[in-house]
Amino acid sequence: MARVVLLTGGNVGDTKELLRAAQRLVNGRIGAVLRCSHCYTSAPWGFEAAQPFVNQVLVADTDLAPHEVLAEVQRIERELGRNRAAEAVERAATGQRYVSRPIDIDILFYDDEVISAPELTIPHPGIAEREFVLTPLCEVLRERRHPVSGLTMGELRDNLLTKNE
Repeated sequence: MARVVLLTGGNVGDTKELLRAAQRLVNGRIGAVLRCSHCYTSAPWGFEAAQPFVNQVLVADTDLAPHEVLAEVQRIERELGRNRAAEAVERAATGQRYVSRPIDIDILFYDDEVISAPELTIPHPGIAEREFVLTPLCEVLRERRHPVSGLTMGELRDNLLTKNE
């Protein structure tokens, strides 16, 4: 059994209901959700959008391998209305790296494994740079150490906030 940490988020539609649905589907398909953060609202990161994002961290135990977790979260995203093909068209039209979406589920950690594959990078490479990730992470796993940097989530958040002052 492995411990997987996921970040759910979105900014299109009834976001809080989509996050609740994602949590139910994760619980039923990936593994028992042991902890979840509150929902946090933040401005879009890396692009302009009219609607803010709502994000939540989920901590679950799973019997699935990392690539199986990835396949399952992508299936959940599709079922909840994410259309990656339409997003690619919008990105090409706007030139932006990111676009609005109803749901996004990122794998932040899978135990303390470090995976670098074309389709999957764990730990998620953007953790240390994104307050919208670190704030809910600190709520549920403040003392968890990053398997590469060795810093706790609290230390990473403090470093980011100091850098952004």
